[in-house]
Amino acid sequence: MFPSFTLLRKRLREIIAEKEAQGHVVEGLMRELDALPDRYDSLSDFALTLSDLPHRDDWPYVEPNELEEIWEQCDPTRPLGLMAPFDGERAAARVQTAFLGAVCGCVLGKPVEMSFDLYQIRNALENLDEWPLQDYFPEKVVEELQIPYPSLWGESVRERISYVPWDDDLNYKIINMLLLESHGTHFAKDDIRALWLKHLPIESIFGPERTLLMKAALPTLEFGEETDFHQWVSILNPKEEWCGALIRADTFGYACPGRPALAAELAWRDASWTHRRTGIYGSMFIAATIATAPVADHPMDIFTTAAKFIPQRSRFRECIQFCIDKVGTASDWLEGYGRVHERYGEYGFCRIFQEIGTLINTTTFAKDISDGICMQVCQGNDTDSFGATAGSILGAFLGPDCFDSRWVEPFHDEIRTTIAGFYERSLQKVAQRIGNLPNQIHQELQMEMHNSGEKKQEW
Repeated sequence: MFPSFTLLRKRLREIIAEKEAQGHVVEGLMRELDALPDRYDSLSDFALTLSDLPHRDDWPYVEPNELEEIWEQCDPTRPLGLMAPFDGERAAARVQTAFLGAVCGCVLGKPVEMSFDLYQIRNALENLDEWPLQDYFPEKVVEELQIPYPSLWGESVRERISYVPWDDDLNYKIINMLLLESHGTHFAKDDIRALWLKHLPIESIFGPERTLLMKAALPTLEFGEETDFHQWVSILNPKEEWCGALIRADTFGYACPGRPALAAELAWRDASWTHRRTGIYGSMFIAATIATAPVADHPMDIFTTAAKFIPQRSRFRECIQFCIDKVGTASDWLEGYGRVHERYGEYGFCRIFQEIGTLINTTTFAKDISDGICMQVCQGNDTDSFGATAGSILGAFLGPDCFDSRWVEPFHDEIRTTIAGFYERSLQKVAQRIGNLPNQIHQELQMEMHNSGEKKQEW
């Protein structure tokens, strides 16, 4: 039951490095860790101290984790209610398109989920006479890019696709569909914990998600004690700012078209169970982005609105503004990528900053959903995750008229997941269930307003 000392020390070193990037005072901590004996009490006490380190005096950012403190740091002009009249039929169509766009973007990106950049992917496709990319990757790309893992490409290259293969990104979208179907907007962290314990195999999730699921399982042992999960998210949890929570956020945006404030709040509730700072803000931003997209007139309007729902003095907000400015004056998506990559290229696979910039780049220049998911995946890094997110944003923004059904035809209406107890295999039926979420949430809010006697629309 006890992790090895080698594992504990490795995790603590990762956390110290992350704390330094977050502006905390870490001088001498590596030496202190190296001097500690191999004792669980010593390493545990040391881990606790890392959750409450002071910031450097010259640190210019304000990055809270609690929702009320986040709202205090957000743009006060953010739209708090419904941005446009609710149209249930239109919302359902947009949301179904967003989900199908996410599925196609995810499968498209799976073969090259290997930290490649645009230049490597483009070179490989040019050698195969497949540039610009307009379809799922051909199997020859495996040899061209020397992709070692059949688990990435074995079911997702052009010649082998016959259904939607399982992927953690798609699992999360469906898990959060189940969460909202069961609890509406009033779910709590205990509901998330119960749902994950029941439905998610430990090897189908990664990073902080796996850490927290393992911790959440301990109280289920006989005579197990309840645990302070609020504290545990900050203890022995490296990668707390990576993209794991962001890739779970789409469904909250799906459920709240025209309601970015509500979408961001639901995303916070989910993200704060596993992540901190940028890991939370990325989730809130994407949920608000997808919620804004169906009612926006211009791609940049989507991102400038969503940016109001994250702390204005955070590193993440600084990144968004830089990318909006640089992409907004680029002549095409290749130039836009170059500008983003030059500034944030050090933030590779799963580390959000560069990937958010490429999402802004994609949405700005994509002609339709097909063009957009190809463009996003070709920009590299976590290609399946952000291919999915691009599909969600573009599907919600452009709607069904801009979605080419050829992308779903290879799936033969079959989706596979690793979600225990989830037996629906029809892709279209899952899309329809997700498309029902806006009406469910709208009816819930209307009923609450009626029961409370309030005349003012809060959301």
